[in-house]
Amino acid sequence: MDKLTRNDLYSLEKYAELRATFRSQVMAHKKHRQVQIGPHARLTFEDRLTMQYQIQEMLRIERIFEAQGIEDELKAYNPLIPDGTNWKATFMVEYEDPAERRLALAKLIGIEDRVWIKIDEFERVWAIADEDLERETTEKTSSVHFLRFDLTSAMNAAVKAGASISVGIDHPAYCYQVDSVDPPTRDSLAQDLG
Repeated sequence: MDKLTRNDLYSLEKYAELRATFRSQVMAHKKHRQVQIGPHARLTFEDRLTMQYQIQEMLRIERIFEAQGIEDELKAYNPLIPDGTNWKATFMVEYEDPAERRLALAKLIGIEDRVWIKIDEFERVWAIADEDLERETTEKTSSVHFLRFDLTSAMNAAVKAGASISVGIDHPAYCYQVDSVDPPTRDSLAQDLG
């Protein structure tokens, strides 16, 4: 999947005009790129469109219009676009109540390394987490992590042929799995593979 360049982005003025329509398009797209794992964890699989939206929103919020600032945002978010042999995802640990979240994050240290994907009868693929920077301390993990799942060419071919995809977390304090993602999600993820 091609990385984004400045030419792929809207100016702040143009984005202001298109934002409502573009946001609606991206939210509909994301609907088939999310997998809820148990009551408090969610994977959102990123791609070129979701990263374009993220960059456009950052440029808008920060009022960035100079070339270097735009390049900095591209440099930060382009690594989250899949390379054709992997999936990249934002992993979120979600607790509405701040006190409950604080307690949970203290118990869930290392959860980001215990997330897996399984395609049909192949071995599990464990997440490679937070390559950009460390997101946990000795006291707690972060509620947001960035994951990469590297797939073999045989796995890629199986997904493109309609193989089932299961997703799970095996952590002592949080153990859940989704036996098979829904067909629209599987089909969306298949498009990320070369």
